[in-house]
Order: sequence, then structure tokens, then C-alpha cells
Amino acid sequence: MKQKELHTTQASRIEYRFTASIWQHNAPNGWYFVTLPVAMAQEIRNNLQWQEAGWGRLKATAKTGQSIWETAIWFDTKHATYLLPLKAAVRKQESLEINKAIEVIIWI
Repeated sequence: MKQKELHTTQASRIEYRFTASIWQHNAPNGWYFVTLPVAMAQEIRNNLQWQEAGWGRLKATAKTGQSIWETAIWFDTKHATYLLPLKAAVRKQESLEINKAIEVIIWI
């Protein structure tokens, strides 16, 4: 998707930008995530919780580096924030590894 198209398709959505370190869920072949800043997550939840599906799932579009993908953020009640899963294809394309800090944009 070209940058110009991205701005057009995301125009009606709210943009959030943050930097976070990648971590892996503690399970065999566990998923990889970044955690949204707690204050940002509180703002999202206060304003958009009504859009959540089961288990605190909120549809989103994410971008890191040159990769843009459709996904969802998930509310983690233990840490009172959302988690953004990082697809294997994105991790491979962007050379992402555990503990690497990345810049992320999400649109909700």
C-alpha cells in the first residue's frame, strides 16, 4: 500500500504512535507482542471500549517500518493495557527480534 493511499484509507480512524520493545509470550512457540503505553491504552479504552469484541479485542491497522497490516489489539487485564501481536511475516520483513525497540503506528 502506498503512503498516499494509507492516509486516505485511515482518514476516519484515530492514529496512535508509540515506541515499545518486542517480547514473546512465555509458551512453546509463543506469540510476539509489543505493549501499548498504559496511558495510551487507558485513553483508547475510555473512548473506544464499546467497539471491543470478545476478550477485549479491538480491530486495528498497524505499521512498523515499511510493513502495514490489519490486526487487532487485545486488552490485557493483568497489566491494564493493550497488546499488539506481531505477525511472523512482519517480523521477518522488518528483521524484528525480542527486546528490539520499534516505532509503531496503529489506527483504530
